Amino acid sequence: MHLPQPDRTLSPRTGCTRAHWEAAADALLAAVEPYATGDRALYHLPGDHESWSGRLSDGLEGYARTLLLAAFRRDENTLGRYADGLAAGASGVWPRIEDRSQPLVEAASIALALRLTRPLLWDRLDEPVRERAAAWLADALTAEPWPCNWELFPVTVGGFLQEIGYEADASRKAVERGLERIEQWYVGDGWYSDGPGRAFDYYNGWAMHLYPVLHAWLAGDAALLDLYGARLERHLADYARLFGGDGAPMLQGRSLTYRFATTAPLWLGALTGRTPLAPGETRRLASGALKYFLDREAVDEHGLLTLGWHGPDETLLQGYSGPASPYWASKGFLGLLLPADHAVWTAAEEPGPAERTDAVTPISGPNWLLQSTSSDGVVRLHNHGSEDVRYDPYYTRFAYSTVTRPLGSPPDNVVTVGGDADRTGIVPLGVGEGWAASRYTAGGAGGGTEVTSLVVAEGAAEVRAHLVTGAAPGTDVRITGWVPWQDEHAELVPVHGLSGDLALSGTTGDGPTLFVALARLTGEPDPLPLGELVSVEVRGPYELGVSWAGGPVRHFRFTASDGRSAGSSWSVTPR
Repeated sequence: MHLPQPDRTLSPRTGCTRAHWEAAADALLAAVEPYATGDRALYHLPGDHESWSGRLSDGLEGYARTLLLAAFRRDENTLGRYADGLAAGASGVWPRIEDRSQPLVEAASIALALRLTRPLLWDRLDEPVRERAAAWLADALTAEPWPCNWELFPVTVGGFLQEIGYEADASRKAVERGLERIEQWYVGDGWYSDGPGRAFDYYNGWAMHLYPVLHAWLAGDAALLDLYGARLERHLADYARLFGGDGAPMLQGRSLTYRFATTAPLWLGALTGRTPLAPGETRRLASGALKYFLDREAVDEHGLLTLGWHGPDETLLQGYSGPASPYWASKGFLGLLLPADHAVWTAAEEPGPAERTDAVTPISGPNWLLQSTSSDGVVRLHNHGSEDVRYDPYYTRFAYSTVTRPLGSPPDNVVTVGGDADRTGIVPLGVGEGWAASRYTAGGAGGGTEVTSLVVAEGAAEVRAHLVTGAAPGTDVRITGWVPWQDEHAELVPVHGLSGDLALSGTTGDGPTLFVALARLTGEPDPLPLGELVSVEVRGPYELGVSWAGGPVRHFRFTASDGRSAGSSWSVTPR
């Protein structure tokens, strides 16, 4: 991909300006064009990983997701090609939108693109074409979505159809129904679960916030924009901390092949004026992510986005991932809706949170603890509240980072009890200044076994404690820490009840058994010994004291909910 020369005056950290984003968009659009069918209704991109929806649906996905990129780019010649495809696709080429079908997802991208470019595309279509396209989209108004971010696809289609006056009443009802349904998953402080349960990931940014905020903004609905805009603004205060100093987003969750779609909520905050971030910080974070992936083979020799994270990598794909799936990365170009003279494009880049200072930040919604160090730009996420067993291991590990992946050998950041590493039924037990805790069921160790876990962090160092209850005496317990993926240095040091190196091991006693270790992941070439940074004292069977570099001791106590040490449900209390 050919990009302009870096501008180190305006963008001292990434070198990227609006011209780089425009050039990247143009290159991605040019690269997919040879794979369009003759009528331009489908884009059959090459690849062996066909989605479970089949080739026809994958071709629609190629059209819809690259149309969204063309809509952000707002180039009339490119949009003209997509107008031809719309006329053919809505005339019987595209599969129908049915309950919980992939075309429902793609209908949302098409509707949003049409709404954003209405004077340039929709208003120039012949009336019969508009009628057929609207009729095809209208099936989305009554199609039943999966109970997750899919609820917002009928909202997005309904917003467009209501605007053009097509089935206005049904469109309004679809919008109201979808917005009402996602309320049950809002957990506060700007965070949504992606459906029932506790699935927290990037769908917060590129779906749960993106669609309601854009709908409110495009509809000119001040009340809705106040509601969803305030949530977005609060979310961005946490979200900005998920990007490493090298531009990498946190490697956690599903649909990670969408890559720099992670930047969409950053641009959305600037677009709507609902952001706590300075303009130069917004662009630095977004451009950092774009550059991070373009520098690491996200685009192949043909200029196509690959299915993976850096280069091709099927280990992080889902069954719905097809050759065109990565083009939801188009959402990352939302910033091109901002005019060239907007401050987000003209302000000098400012450092992101991971570059400014060391920080340990509790995130109450998902019950996460974020730990970043400015010396190496590494961000670590301690997960004590997010799970989705369908997509393990990208949800259920104890920790993630911007420089590791959860598929190392041995598997990183797991606790194995009796040979079983499953972590299900996670119960968040709270987060606070420098700590987070949770409880879960260890399914393979006798049914009644629970693990109550605590992490305490400062700088790059961590104290990890796990209380195993309900397991038979002599049950094997194995604990792993970080497994470096790149050039970082990782340590795992036994403190109590454990021995070994890299993967620590121990056995349960007669009753609840506490295991404690020190851990560290750092990019520093010559870090101080962990023993000089933190001191841990285990006081009795259920309490420990933690002191950082000779400072005051903080006490943490594991407490049985029923007041008896044999109780299976425990909590953690900082003192």
